[in-house]
Amino acid sequence: QVQPVESGGGLVQPGDSLRLSCRVSGRWFSIDPMAWYRQSPGKQREMVAAILRGGDITYADSVKGRFEISKDNANNMLYLQISSLKPEDTANYYCNKWPPKIVPRGFWGQGTQVTVSS
Repeated sequence: QVQPVESGGGLVQPGDSLRLSCRVSGRWFSIDPMAWYRQSPGKQREMVAAILRGGDITYADSVKGRFEISKDNANNMLYLQISSLKPEDTANYYCNKWPPKIVPRGFWGQGTQVTVSS
């Protein structure tokens, strides 16, 4: 299998917005729940947003109202619209299957780095 490919990160100022993109290969994308995760140095990877079976969406409390996840099944793309960025949002952002325990070994992509700094 081909790992997901994330893009769209960058160095931004507090209060800015970004749109992260994730390209996924495989017909399973339109069926399986997907999520965005993030990890910063010294911390565990955490889910920030997920699209579940049936289309239900869930967000981590820390990002509710600021992050919006969306999915384009026709083009195998997953997006994360981020607004009102805070320094604590600084992390490497990844997309993958949800929940993380079903992600095959070695199937994590490189992620896309988001750095929020004034």
